[in-house]
Amino acid sequence: MEEKLKLYGFNNLTKALSFNIYDICYAKSPREQEDYIKYIDEQYNSERLTNIISKVTDMIGARILNIAKQDYEPQGASVAMLIAEDGAAPRKRPASSAGDTILAHLDKSHVTVHTYPEFHPETSIATFRVDIDVATCGEITPLKTLDYLISQFDSDIITMDYRVRGFTRDVHGRKLFMDSKMASIQEYIAQETLDRYDAVDINLYQANLYHTRMLIKEPLLQNYLFNTDIYEIPPKERLDISSSLRREMIEIFSGRNIYGSSD
Repeated sequence: MEEKLKLYGFNNLTKALSFNIYDICYAKSPREQEDYIKYIDEQYNSERLTNIISKVTDMIGARILNIAKQDYEPQGASVAMLIAEDGAAPRKRPASSAGDTILAHLDKSHVTVHTYPEFHPETSIATFRVDIDVATCGEITPLKTLDYLISQFDSDIITMDYRVRGFTRDVHGRKLFMDSKMASIQEYIAQETLDRYDAVDINLYQANLYHTRMLIKEPLLQNYLFNTDIYEIPPKERLDISSSLRREMIEIFSGRNIYGSSD
């Protein structure tokens, strides 16, 4: 265990993690695409998202002060939590409800999650995007939650950004712009998880800015067919679907149109 730094006063470093996943699905007909969106909305409604990020809050040793959550029409959901480092909040305030919206509040840090299910009628591919942002002050860090977050979603593509802002001081008055050593976000992800993905780092160490993106290595077609059995599809069509899904994943992973489309 790394020895703790001795600081003067409060550790006021701000640590921000942006965690973004994409789940890809093949839904051939407009009805299947609409059913997929309904399925995603039911599986990842604001109640379940609240449970997920409540666990995140517990894992980083923080207390929830306030929660606001909302499901949207026609699709999507959002949850926002205000949190405090455990011991920093004098009391836990009760949540207040207004219709279908539940409100609650945090202290000096926050966690948010937003979902974005989508499909286009001219393609047979539907995507589900989840954005989670965790900002903390003090000693707590959100990086220890990465394995848990990855496990809670069908993550085909993952992008993560981590930044440390501000500075704190040691007991001698020397400014500290990082309170722990790190070279990559991947250091906080279990090896068995990393083994399932191709991962790329883009880090700017001078700015304490870290970026990692991950792409699933060996997708199995059956896992991407919505309400369709793989044996109902002729072999050539299976190959075409697999290629289409892989192209979609690679373009999202790369952040650009690659296969015959203009940027």
